[in-house]
Amino acid sequence: MVTTTTHKTLRGPRGGLILAKANEEIEKKLNAAVFPGAQGGPLMHVIAAKAVCFKEALEPGFKAYQQQVIDNAQAMASVFIKRGYDVVSGGTDNHLFLVSLIRQGLTGKDADAALGRAHITVNKNAVPNDPQSPFVTSGLRIGTPAVTTRGFKVTQCTELAGWICDILDHLGDADVEANVARQVAALCADFPVYR
Repeated sequence: MVTTTTHKTLRGPRGGLILAKANEEIEKKLNAAVFPGAQGGPLMHVIAAKAVCFKEALEPGFKAYQQQVIDNAQAMASVFIKRGYDVVSGGTDNHLFLVSLIRQGLTGKDADAALGRAHITVNKNAVPNDPQSPFVTSGLRIGTPAVTTRGFKVTQCTELAGWICDILDHLGDADVEANVARQVAALCADFPVYR
């Protein structure tokens, strides 16, 4: 059995999939667990949107997009490591990575808020043996699908990772946040969501 989402690296509408080989017992359990309890009436517009994202995933450009997502994540993780931050897995081979802020004495909650003020969206996230509560955390989860969809390449992601490190190195410094926010706005203007 395999589970996945339709809204992250697949770039479709919010949803999920459960894929299982033909097994009558598992099929009955899955159907009983999902419908009608967790799933109501079908939303035809969402089904159509999922069909579009599956169609896009069959195109040759989708493979190139996925490779760029990974290249961007690896480039960003490398910047964090060079700047003295602990990337939990030592790097990444997928679309995201987890940065531990324990050594820096920072919380994920504070880092997430500071980055948000600079218009950078990340997720606070627990790290292994996290001394903080799940509501505070000691880490940040950073993913690259959204920026890759905007057209960011390794150059832009390396720059973005540096700005994130600048904010973390000077957490709470309003001048650093404002400077990074200006740079983020300029970069996003060069890579608009809609063209």
